[in-house]
Formats: sequence, structure tokens, C-alpha cells
Amino acid sequence: MSHLFGHDQPLGVQASGGTAPSFVGSFDPRVRVVAAGLFAVMVVALHQIEFAVGAFLVALGTVFLTDLPLRLTLKRMAAMDGFIIVMLVMLPFTTPGTPMFSLLGADASKEGLMHAVLIGVRANAVVLMMLSLLSGLSPVALGHTLYRLKCPAALVHLMMFTVRYISVLHDEYHRLRMAMKLRGFRARNTFHTYRSIGYLFGMLLVRSLERAERVLEAMKCRGFSGHFPMIDHLEFKVRDGMLAVGFGVMIGALVLLDRMYVFAY
Repeated sequence: MSHLFGHDQPLGVQASGGTAPSFVGSFDPRVRVVAAGLFAVMVVALHQIEFAVGAFLVALGTVFLTDLPLRLTLKRMAAMDGFIIVMLVMLPFTTPGTPMFSLLGADASKEGLMHAVLIGVRANAVVLMMLSLLSGLSPVALGHTLYRLKCPAALVHLMMFTVRYISVLHDEYHRLRMAMKLRGFRARNTFHTYRSIGYLFGMLLVRSLERAERVLEAMKCRGFSGHFPMIDHLEFKVRDGMLAVGFGVMIGALVLLDRMYVFAY
């Protein structure tokens, strides 16, 4: 269990190696986590596309201050944008407003299209900022950071256990599937196939519960008392305070200007 709860690398260092952290990764992870959450809340509150685009440009600029690989980042963005494209297609036809064109008897409104674009820009801005500010934080480091931010300990433990054992359950699933194939199982649209798949997931659930009990017993034997000691040391420096203040002023200005624009028009 030491590989799960021990602090095997400095906070902010990429998990893939021992290289020096990026500019963003050199700040206190608590500031980065709070800034990411605050940015997400503030950007969702924006109503004008102009200011949402401004937030997106800020998030895009932050990406270049990290060590994020460009290709992997674009893949993650594309996965999220797949849902945005569906929304872009549907919202103009479901939102009342000024008709732009008709398709199969349905009118597409200008207001619906603008609303879809606004949601798309805000979503991309939030995802980019999350990827940027949380880059370099391993799951263990993120769990320790959330714990120090006074997040509920049960949720932190659940997150860390999920990260640790999701791959174990995935391997267990593949072993069960391989055992079914070796016995001649072939998926078809039959009652036997549905029943066999039900047995598969039932057995996976049973084995998961058995593993959970074994892990709990092993933890108790090692003196587990409901919480894990934090063996890392986080120091809030002046530059972290400057980042927090500057970031707060920036997103506060965006929201304030957005509200002033709404009230003015």
C-alpha cells in the first residue's frame, strides 16, 4: 500500500520523470486547485461571448506555461468537443428566437446558435484551465492537496482508491472475459448471451467486494485508523499569494465587465 499513500515524488513534478516542474507546476498545488475551481465557477457565470472568448484565451495562454504535450491535450479536448458539436446542432432548433433558416420544417434561431457557441467556448476554457493548472499533479499528490484543503476525508479516500484499483478491476474483467471465450462463448442477440453477461458483471462485483475486504483487513493490520498521515510538507510562499491575488483579480474583472455589459444593454 505504500505506493498508493506514500508521497513518492514532489508535488508539482510530472509523474513521468524527475525533471524540474514547469512554471505553473512550481506553485503551491493548493493554490492551483482552488484557482482551477474558482475559474470554472466564474467562467460558467459569464453571459457574453466576448468575455468567454477572453477567458478561453487566458486558459490557452496558461497551457504554454506548462509541460502538457500538445497532441494529448488536443485529444482530450476533442473528446469533450464531441458532446459540444451535438449541442451546437440541437440548440438552434430548440431555442426560440429570430429564425435564420429552416431545415425539414424546423426553424434554427440565432439566439440558439449564439447560446450554443457560448457554452462551447466556456466548456473549452474550463477544460483547458483545468488541464493546465492540474498538470504535473499525480493522483496521490492531488489527494493530499484536497485533504489539506479540508475536503471530506471519505471522498479523498474514495478518489485515491478508485485511481489505484480501477486498473485492477479492469484486468479482472479481462480475465473473466477470456475464461468465457475459452469455454466457447460468443456474444449474440440471445437470452443466453444476456444471462452470461449478467453473470459476468455479477462475478466481477463479487470479486470486487472480496478484494475490498482483503484490502481493508490488510490496512487494519497495518494500523489504519480512518485517516492517512500526510508525510509531505507544503509551504505557502509569497509568489503563491501573488498568483492567487492576480488570478482572482483577473477572473473577477471578467465577471464584473460581463455583468456591467448585461446591465448596460
